Parts: sequence; C-alpha cells; structure tokens
Amino acid sequence: MTERVRPILFAAPMVRAIISGAKTQTRRVMMSIGAGSRMPAANPSRTATDGRWWTHPNGWERCPYGVPGDRLWVRETFAEFPLPGDFVYRADHDERFPAELTWRPSIHMPRRASRLTLAVTGVRVERLQEISEHDARAEGIQPLQMDCGSALPRFEGLWESINGKRPRCSWSDNPWVWVIDFSSARGERTLP
Repeated sequence: MTERVRPILFAAPMVRAIISGAKTQTRRVMMSIGAGSRMPAANPSRTATDGRWWTHPNGWERCPYGVPGDRLWVRETFAEFPLPGDFVYRADHDERFPAELTWRPSIHMPRRASRLTLAVTGVRVERLQEISEHDARAEGIQPLQMDCGSALPRFEGLWESINGKRPRCSWSDNPWVWVIDFSSARGERTLP
C-alpha cells in the first residue's frame, strides 16, 4: 500500500494549536450518513488494498482523510507577499498586519504554499458527543478555570462556532464523525 497525501482545512486558531503541539486530533462530520442514523460499530476487519473500510446503513465507506501512514497537507488562510512564492499565514499574525496584503481563504491554498504536513496515526468513527476529556485536549483545547478544569465545554463551543449552522452537524445533532489522530511531519516547507 502506498502513502497518499490529501489536503485538509484548518482555521487559524487550530493551526496555532498544531504548531504548538497541543493539537494532535481532529473530528470531521461523516457526510454520507445523517445525524439520526443508527450506525453499527466500525468494522476494521473489512479491508481493501488501499485502506480501511467502515460499515454504516448506506454501505461501506473509506475515510476521505486517509488511513494510518497517509499524510495530510494543511490548507490555511494565507497571502502572497510581493515576491512571488513568499507566503505569510493568518495564523501567525493579528489583525494589525499590513492592510495591503490580500488574505486568501484556506480552500484556495495551493499545495506549494502549505507549510504543514501531518502524518495520520489513527482513524476511527464515533458519535460527536462520545468525545472524552483526553480527546478534547488532543483537539487543542485548553480548559478554563470556570469550567472546573474540563476541556469539554470549550470543545463544544468551538464545534458550534465552526459547524453549528450546517444542517445536521451541530453539537445537539450528535453526528457521526471521523476521528483522525495525527503527528506533525516535515512538509515541503519548514515549520516556523
């Protein structure tokens, strides 16, 4: 089986958490099944030559983010400096950065501009609300004192801010999610 490289989008706060080493996990909604679906447990015994398959009411599905051993190149908000090929990243700068820069959304980032590559170390499927305290911290969440040391309330708030307005993707919908564990890997560009 050969290693595959795929893109993945991250917002600026999550990029900072990856760079600091605080974020080693991400959750992404399984778009093929609805929030109310009953899904049997993941079935890692069904494999194909190119990856692990999971079962659900609509059939079998392979994780679009890869399998352990694959790599993900991070797409983030960026701008190209006056010199072609010289990039700056929103995650590294506050709102006072020079106004003459034109920030481009992460979805438009070309591979050559990516500075972060992640190595997939694990993939599983679970309901969103099954997240543990340990996993909430692996998502890059630091608990607040007012939350009695738990990272779960902040993770719920972060999830809602990113996914809450999408149909069947809010915290209360409790959608099925891909849980991707990763570690930082050297990319074509070096980490800051």
